[in-house]
Amino acid sequence: MKRRSRSAYDRPPERYDRPAAPRNPGGGGPFKAFNYGTAALLGGVFVLGLGAGMALSLSPGDNIANVASREVIDRSAPNAEICLQYGASAIVTDMRLFVTLNPFNVYVTQPVMQPGCVLRRNNWSILQQRKLITNEQVNDCKNRMNTFGFTGTLESSNPKIACIYQNNAAGNLFLNRPGMVDAPQETENF
Repeated sequence: MKRRSRSAYDRPPERYDRPAAPRNPGGGGPFKAFNYGTAALLGGVFVLGLGAGMALSLSPGDNIANVASREVIDRSAPNAEICLQYGASAIVTDMRLFVTLNPFNVYVTQPVMQPGCVLRRNNWSILQQRKLITNEQVNDCKNRMNTFGFTGTLESSNPKIACIYQNNAAGNLFLNRPGMVDAPQETENF
């Protein structure tokens, strides 16, 4: 029988079924592949992406196709100073419905969007002073608990003035918070 040296007994037998673990003398954890150059490059790409996104989303003035804020709507309202002082600016949608009964169908025209103004109920005298509405129209609108709204400037030859009804039944779904089924509705009465 052949005798082994003492050092052969002290070390564990070699295993050939799995590869040896790589040596990691400096540690590094999960970010060992990153260095300062890679981090700087990724940071630069991130900042460049933010800058490009902001440049594309911001418009350099009043872009008619992009009405994204209340300030743009306020500036576009007819007689903006009067409207903001005595009422509220509005987006007015004009469209017509055609209903046929035999066969029953509903047809809708393309809506026309235009700036408008809704006056508070106690500020109708502005329209009366300019002789744009009569006392009969005021009484009729007041009896139905409505208010007046208009499109077109008041100085023009034919501003479109209408007695309008405030519809609180529809509610404002933009005020609902996610996860809340029946969030309280906040409305301002004119």
